[in-house]
Amino acid sequence: MSLPDVRVAGIDWAKDSHAVCVIDAAGEPLERLVVAHSKAGIGRAVAVLRQHGVVGVGIERPDGPLVAGLLAAGLDVFVVPPSQVKSLRRRFGSAGHKDDRFDAYVLADTVRTDRRRLTPLRPDTPATTTLRTLVRARADLVGHRVAMVNQLRAHLDTVLPAVVGLFHELTSPISRAFLAAFPTQDAVDALTLDELAQWLAGQRYRARPAAVIFDRLQAAPAGVTGPAGTALAGVTTAYLGAVTSLIEQTEALEEQIAAALTAHPDGHIFTSLPRAGIVRAARLLAEIGDARGRYPTAAALAGLAGVTPSTRQSGQVRVVAFRWAVNKQLRGAVCDFAADSRRTNPWAQHLYQQARNRGHRHPHAVRILARAWLGVIWKLWTTNTPYQPERHNALQKILTQTP
Repeated sequence: MSLPDVRVAGIDWAKDSHAVCVIDAAGEPLERLVVAHSKAGIGRAVAVLRQHGVVGVGIERPDGPLVAGLLAAGLDVFVVPPSQVKSLRRRFGSAGHKDDRFDAYVLADTVRTDRRRLTPLRPDTPATTTLRTLVRARADLVGHRVAMVNQLRAHLDTVLPAVVGLFHELTSPISRAFLAAFPTQDAVDALTLDELAQWLAGQRYRARPAAVIFDRLQAAPAGVTGPAGTALAGVTTAYLGAVTSLIEQTEALEEQIAAALTAHPDGHIFTSLPRAGIVRAARLLAEIGDARGRYPTAAALAGLAGVTPSTRQSGQVRVVAFRWAVNKQLRGAVCDFAADSRRTNPWAQHLYQQARNRGHRHPHAVRILARAWLGVIWKLWTTNTPYQPERHNALQKILTQTP
């Protein structure tokens, strides 16, 4: 009996060009080509796929202009992670060498033989992709800010140690204002108590008395003085300017995130979660997305988030291990939320403490709690319902048991 004439394709994505391979139902190549990463190149690839009547395309990444073009053409797109492609190469030989044209064939053949195990890519709406871009950009800026603050702190430990720890945070407005006004050890040494009190009053700082701040300045180790200290003040100013710029840009992004979250149809679901706030709710929404078909069950969502263990069994040997092949952005968002939710939600605290009592370390206990939360979030997400503590039966049971 002949095989039905079902044709699939694989595309090996690269920065400047993409290798395309179309195969028939028997796995025989029908056409191979390399197209440029351009509007014309993507259009050519789509035209070739349409010409052959391709019904499914395997590719290694889930986004970008190429994927958008494939989805716009009405093609089913199946994402096969690079780590899986590396393993799948061994189906065709033990060498496992990397070759773009060959990888395109591997992707196509994987769609041909394993299509029932693959889930078609379900794109998010533009509102969600925009929110995801904003949230991830903010995370990048925060990472840069932390690195720059660490450099500033290391610099001040030598040049002006009195300022490190003088106020609550080195990034706080009062700390940055103090460094801008008194960037050298000589300037700090010249301060009198009255001058410091007057300056703090001008900054509307009332957290600590001026005398306490002055005593800390006097007791701190001395920094670099004289001409060398004056020269190094330029470095201090440069670091301070970079930190201030990163803080301002982060705050500007947070305003855009808040506006995008308010306008998003699913925003009310995630802002209703305990201690979600704005940025955390936006991060959860951005990483989970709004394509409902992507996660048919709560277990599917939990598996991709990496909060369920990976179990391997052979004979009588059974190993339960940490799940590595996951969406790390999603896992980070869910675990960050779960870890903080226990501070105000008794149910979350109860589950976390139970895990700790069983001997699990903090990260493992947080993942257990995150898995439980995803069951709740998935239900809210699929029914478009905000979180209502009074309807959370497990929470209400905990509350009734609390003396």
